[in-house]
Amino acid sequence: MSVEKITQNALKALLYEVVTNPKPGLVDPVDVGSHPDMNVYLFINSSLSLENYFRQAAKIGADFTGQDLRQMFEQLRQAGIEAEKAMFKTTHNINTHKGAIFSLGLFCCASSYCENNNQGEFEVIQQMTKGLVKHDLGKRNETAGEKQFLQYGKGGVRAEAEAGYPLVRDVALPFLAQTEGDLNVRLLDTLMKIVSAIEDSNLIKRAGNIEVVSWAHNQAKKYLALGGYGTQAGKQFMLELNQIFKEKNYSLGGSADLLIITIFMALQRGII
Repeated sequence: MSVEKITQNALKALLYEVVTNPKPGLVDPVDVGSHPDMNVYLFINSSLSLENYFRQAAKIGADFTGQDLRQMFEQLRQAGIEAEKAMFKTTHNINTHKGAIFSLGLFCCASSYCENNNQGEFEVIQQMTKGLVKHDLGKRNETAGEKQFLQYGKGGVRAEAEAGYPLVRDVALPFLAQTEGDLNVRLLDTLMKIVSAIEDSNLIKRAGNIEVVSWAHNQAKKYLALGGYGTQAGKQFMLELNQIFKEKNYSLGGSADLLIITIFMALQRGII
């Protein structure tokens, strides 16, 4: 698969995620959820501002010939810093896609690397990010991720990457592959499958406690047990859950990022 195709799939993944609705507390075309400073147009602009970065990420993966994949990751990180600047310039300093710059950039780079090397994306990402939690966390106390690591011992997105995104590999992607119905229903149900298993750092930050995680797990499991968005009961439950999220000012930013990379991998593999 060419660098161009990978770039297109990355952009599609961002755009598919933002138009999927109704997502609890998240921005979609109908609703800004718990994000009054954002809307769907901002996300479209932000997505397009990252096109060159995804192309660059794929090129880094295609061109890398070294043995230590952490060096490939370092190259990607430098590109990611520039991509963040481009995003913030486009969004007037609103953080729309910081998490996706990290995660989706990794997948673009790894997918491209895998074209020339007989390995899978998930194992390549594990090699790229080996030692990342230890390297990045526990020293400073500035970002939400760093604070949570110190407070709760959670490594967040870095730990997820270092483990090779098991939630995407073992849960979300196989789940999406067996879903039926229109794409909105399939992606919404996959989002809630992710919510049923993730410790969402964005949700923990918004709630200010770790207990919110088991509450969210239970809500997502209830929704899936009702049959998901393709059923009347599932739809009703989701609309009510969206209201609760907005009232409590909760958001599922971490889950949205994992949905983005699940969509990307599904596009890469022809699942959707």
